[in-house]
Amino acid sequence: MASLSPRPQLVVLDGYTSNPGDLDWEPLERLGELTIHPRTAPEQVAACIAKADVVLTNKTQLDAASLAAAPGLRGVAVLATGFDVVDGLAARRLGLPVCNVPEYGTMSVAQAVFALLLELTNHTGALAASVRQGRWSAGPDFCYWDQPLVELAGQTLGVVGMGRIGTAVARIGEAFGMRVLSHRRRPDPASVPLEQLLQESDVVSLHCPLTPATRGLIDTAHLRCMKPGALLINTGRGALINEVDLAAALASGQLGGAGLDVLSLEPPRADHPLLTAPNCLITPHVAWATRQARQRLIAVSARNVAAILAGRPIHVVNPA
Repeated sequence: MASLSPRPQLVVLDGYTSNPGDLDWEPLERLGELTIHPRTAPEQVAACIAKADVVLTNKTQLDAASLAAAPGLRGVAVLATGFDVVDGLAARRLGLPVCNVPEYGTMSVAQAVFALLLELTNHTGALAASVRQGRWSAGPDFCYWDQPLVELAGQTLGVVGMGRIGTAVARIGEAFGMRVLSHRRRPDPASVPLEQLLQESDVVSLHCPLTPATRGLIDTAHLRCMKPGALLINTGRGALINEVDLAAALASGQLGGAGLDVLSLEPPRADHPLLTAPNCLITPHVAWATRQARQRLIAVSARNVAAILAGRPIHVVNPA
């Protein structure tokens, strides 16, 4: 009697953030023997993937040494759109496709942009907290506010990066009655120079990928281009902004506020300058993490894994 072929070994290095327990891993379980590590320390990566056929990672780094330590590896599936956590060149030298999920959280991230923006303009969370603390009940007036309330209609929204998410943000801005300016590096007749966008926008939202050209894109020089009191939103990558420069611009009152879902180091150190900067809202990199978006993420990742195992990988970001 012929022996059965062993099932492929699938290893998830950091499953907790993608699925803390509210979703089903079944789309991946049906493809092979699935091992899920909630988190993996850097020094544990090589051992965890040593026998893997496919490894899945969200933010756990896969460097050249780790990849080389897995002789049976057939590919890497990134549980995200961004794929800078994998040494793509090293993977290519080893003949390993690296596959991402090109689109799963577009509307979730666009929604988060406006959640941050509306908190900066309407201060709903802060006001609701003050009511719970008894301030309204003890007050002499039928209403109160501590900071100006700002209407978005008629304001100018500058969108830096017009991929899927940037385009969705622009559409929502238009629905609010905002004038929209856009900047993209590729030739586009609708694009304006970055300096012009910064000078004319009341709100600037960043949606460009992190590359050597965009790292530290928003620094002191560009912050000084912005209107006094303007708002800056970043749901892209933390390192798009020089964070020390942004903290200084907020402290001086040059900017009216910032709404950030990403930082250059995640989680941040306790002494990160933006954690105590005035008028700076920071959420813990959750713009992508609606249940619906994470469900799509797992489903597409399963398709990526199936394609790798079949020898016909899709969504490859490190082509030969």
